[in-house]
Amino acid sequence: MEQRYATSPEQIPGMDTGQLRRRYLVEDLFVADEVRAVYTHHDRVVLAGIQPVTGAVALPGFPEIRSDHFFEHREAGIVNVGGAGAITVDGTDHKMGKGSCLYVGRGAQDVTFASADGDEPARFYLFSAPAHTAYPATLVEAGSGTVRELGDGVTSNRRTLNQYIHENGVRSCQVVMGVTTLHEGSMWNTMPAHTHDRRMEAYLYFDLPADARVVHLMGEPTETRHLLVADGQAVISPSWSVHCGFGSASYSFVWAMAGENQCFDDMDGVPITEMR
Repeated sequence: MEQRYATSPEQIPGMDTGQLRRRYLVEDLFVADEVRAVYTHHDRVVLAGIQPVTGAVALPGFPEIRSDHFFEHREAGIVNVGGAGAITVDGTDHKMGKGSCLYVGRGAQDVTFASADGDEPARFYLFSAPAHTAYPATLVEAGSGTVRELGDGVTSNRRTLNQYIHENGVRSCQVVMGVTTLHEGSMWNTMPAHTHDRRMEAYLYFDLPADARVVHLMGEPTETRHLLVADGQAVISPSWSVHCGFGSASYSFVWAMAGENQCFDDMDGVPITEMR
């Protein structure tokens, strides 16, 4: 498990491209038969990627979180962004197609990940935060959460947003999670951009061709920077940072949040005319 300490907006102006990428971009999440994890001190969130190929992969209890098993005092939302697979939680199998989401609550002990076909492996993206109580494991099939249609084709940001774990959906302590897919011909995500001082957020981009990239904007609204993001890579977005982007090809992304509240619309919009 890699650790990344929290950062302040005052640090952004002095960072070069390499420093920005080391702080905020998670590049190698999906490696065959491994659990790749990053612990960010922004709201003590853990991001992890699991890609089972030759057999099932178990989720360990990492020394960095000082627990016997991963979910001893944590919860997580997990989205499959690859081929068909399954997650087994304490003996119960949850089959997951691409885009499906599984919530796993505090107290789960034995959690393993498997692919239906190693030639087309599942890719499980995990977003975890500390939890104060236990809620049951709950599976949401792809596209069956709360669906919101956002944006407009005129502004190239028409998109379908599926809310899976949220205050009016699957119950959790603080994790909020869903998947957004851009419509054909739309490339902008999350416009107008916004911040939410009460929650951090992370983006996992997927379904992006190998020769394409998303230009992800971050930083304070008046001091923006950018990251070039490839398929299967994640961006850590602190509460003070805007987050939006434009792709060179069509794509989808998993968004997930943790922090003070679970109100999806608790955000402070920033018109692009005011960004710098």
